[in-house]
Amino acid sequence: CDYATALDAWERLARAGHARAQNNIGACFSEGLGGLERDPALAARWLQLSAAAGDPVGQRNLAALHFKGEGVAQDYARAADLYRAAAEQGDAPAQDMLSWMLLEGEVIAADIPDARRWAEAAAAQGIASSMTRLGMLYHNALGVERDTAEAARWWRLGAIGGDADGQAMLGAAFHLGAGVPRDTLAAYEWLLRGHEGGSGLAAPFLDPVRASLSPAQQAEAEQRARAPLPEATP
Repeated sequence: CDYATALDAWERLARAGHARAQNNIGACFSEGLGGLERDPALAARWLQLSAAAGDPVGQRNLAALHFKGEGVAQDYARAADLYRAAAEQGDAPAQDMLSWMLLEGEVIAADIPDARRWAEAAAAQGIASSMTRLGMLYHNALGVERDTAEAARWWRLGAIGGDADGQAMLGAAFHLGAGVPRDTLAAYEWLLRGHEGGSGLAAPFLDPVRASLSPAQQAEAEQRARAPLPEATP
């Protein structure tokens, strides 16, 4: 992307009231893109215009500033309201973030059915972290009957989508034979993928799974873990 050229076009559109262009400029100031100095306060001004005009991406990006307290006062309730406004317009990352906030219940009141609803909406649009979250709901019987097979199905989808926590949980499921047939080789492969992807959920399982494999099996699993992710199958 040629940000200098794009910024010139966006600025003309933004000053004419184009909400997505206002978001784009705000995002550039928020991230320090296009040669712009990072300026969260100026980002917030542009994003407030975009959000007020109803742009879902502007609403989501302004929500992130309120969540982090960058350029605006930290305000979790305002962040949740903005994420919800964007989510209701079909913005998948906002649906995912709102789902997480509603499930965690740390900064806004927990609402498990609503968390599931938004996770399903985001997962339907391909958001891998929401797929993993749905697996957690089924695994922990949160608002649904406990279903280890359904949990593993969602973790597989999240894992193939590149979510490190989904990869770790799929590996754990293969290790324990929870919802899938026990498969130590597959367990080690997916635990390695999750660990390399930054998931802290893999660590407790790695050593016991590694210890149950021969050196040749370890090498095979490590080779698999370095391969491209498989395609999702229905």
